[in-house]
Amino acid sequence: MKKMTNRCAIILCAIMLITSCKKDFLDTKPQSEISESDIWNDPILIETFINGIYSNINNPTNGGDGVLKSAFVDEVHDQWYSFFEFNNSLLTPDNNNANWFHEDWAKLYKNIRAANLFLDKIKTVNTFDNVLTDGVLLKNRMIGEVYFLRAYMYHQLVSLYGGVPIIKSAYSLSDNFEIKRNSYADCIKFISDDCDSASKMLPLTQSGNNQGRATKGAVLTLKSRVLLNAASDLHNTVIFGAYPNPELLGYTSGDRAARWRAAKDAAKAVIDLNIYSLYKGVPAPTDSIAQNYADIFVKNTTEEDIWVRYYKFGSITYARESNTLSLVSGPNGYHLYGENSPVGELVDEYEMRNGSKFSWSDPAKATEPYKNRDPRFYASILYEGAIFKARPIDIQPLDPIGVIQVGTWQKWDNASNSMKEFFGLDTRKSPIEGFNACYTGYYLRKFVNPVVDGQFQQDGTPWRYMRYAEVLLNYAEACIELNQDAEARTYINMIRKRAGMPNIMESGSALRTRYRNERRIELAFEEHRFFDVRRWAIGKDAYKQFSGVDILYKMNPDRTTAAIPTIKPIVVQKSAWLNRAYFFPITRDEMNKNSLLVQNPEY
Repeated sequence: MKKMTNRCAIILCAIMLITSCKKDFLDTKPQSEISESDIWNDPILIETFINGIYSNINNPTNGGDGVLKSAFVDEVHDQWYSFFEFNNSLLTPDNNNANWFHEDWAKLYKNIRAANLFLDKIKTVNTFDNVLTDGVLLKNRMIGEVYFLRAYMYHQLVSLYGGVPIIKSAYSLSDNFEIKRNSYADCIKFISDDCDSASKMLPLTQSGNNQGRATKGAVLTLKSRVLLNAASDLHNTVIFGAYPNPELLGYTSGDRAARWRAAKDAAKAVIDLNIYSLYKGVPAPTDSIAQNYADIFVKNTTEEDIWVRYYKFGSITYARESNTLSLVSGPNGYHLYGENSPVGELVDEYEMRNGSKFSWSDPAKATEPYKNRDPRFYASILYEGAIFKARPIDIQPLDPIGVIQVGTWQKWDNASNSMKEFFGLDTRKSPIEGFNACYTGYYLRKFVNPVVDGQFQQDGTPWRYMRYAEVLLNYAEACIELNQDAEARTYINMIRKRAGMPNIMESGSALRTRYRNERRIELAFEEHRFFDVRRWAIGKDAYKQFSGVDILYKMNPDRTTAAIPTIKPIVVQKSAWLNRAYFFPITRDEMNKNSLLVQNPEY
């Protein structure tokens, strides 16, 4: 934690550089003479400081930076994450085996220090006490945003590590950096208190250039997320019986039902704001329901948005504020990288349109596995035969329509008097950069804006950190755990109605199972599943293997090629679950700097 001692100087230098655009400021005195009082009494400089905290929040769209990889980790490559990353090599941050992007201890505490510095300094600022913005005092809005950001970062820490040291002020060189981890319960209370403080200061909406800043709805949604996690199994059951510090991992006493009630109340507080609704929650008879769902993630704004990160549209770049999902997720047959390919375990969980389960053991369903599925499947997954978009000009002669090709075609070759195999443009044996192709036979459709040329353009599509569907699901989960099944079904079925799916009718444990699948499908790839698996403590069941499909257009006896492929599930890679993966290890670098830290179990 000693690395945090120099952050203030670094951030202040960055602010000095940014202010070079402020002409009237430069006209008054040289940049080299900026004083601390200048920074903390100028709303523009203070806002720039806050912007720096925002910009350091994980950017899930920039080539896998942030926790998006972890969302895909469950659905794409937790086979390497759980098996390789969670070994002792992760204890050394410079080890190549640990180079998986996520929000980690040092990065989060760096941002927390910036928040603490702001909260320390803003106490003495009074030069713009009476300035209003979006119906609240500007100073209060700024303080509320930073309370929200600090709460968000502590939530990330606690979700990854359990109880962590609560640091409320910015360290200086003379401070003692030795500090113990606080209990999990203390951390949840601290985060909740920050949320409560922020909610009193933030406006319902942020307008103009302030869109994307925290609002009252965002902080209440964060509190809902925090309390839902706190009430879940991982933090209320014994998994590591021999661990001598169980208070770091969860609650060791108290009323769990009360925790579920708190989670329910927190979600209801967002609902009762009455400013959010599901995008096209009641589809029109002529609507394409799949397109309705796809539009949520490519439109600039919807009534469902709670906290959104905005990007500029332009030429491709890997800057912090870039959105490159169209590049990194698109199929290789479009000159794209194919990094985030969904696995069969997720694909198979999309129900049939009538609400029944899909099963490979059902011959009718297995023959045409992509027919009559939940409309969200077509909006989220690219599969064999799906029409995506026009290919790049140099590839259009091979595919003038733009159909995903992840199969193999058996064709008779008269010249050699033998059968030959031809491989789809989006396979690993493709003539178009096959090394970038997926292993599972599936590509990501969700988030990918088809009008963006991902090869050359940065996507201006926003990223939704929080949207209203999550709140409804949070509320429903708390209701289920409080045995309020009818209430839970009402809110789950609101989401299913938007998706064009029939109501669910289950109760008890069957309802819980159905709800968890609904959450997996509705929030797929949105940074939830990775944490849901852990908070539900279902790692052993969730991570057994990772599958894909083998797709073959067989040659018929008359030497013609079948028009309908034979599709079979295959195991791409087997997996194993180790309970220690429920929590991240604290890196050896941090342990060496702070002798009072206690390591997480089984590391």
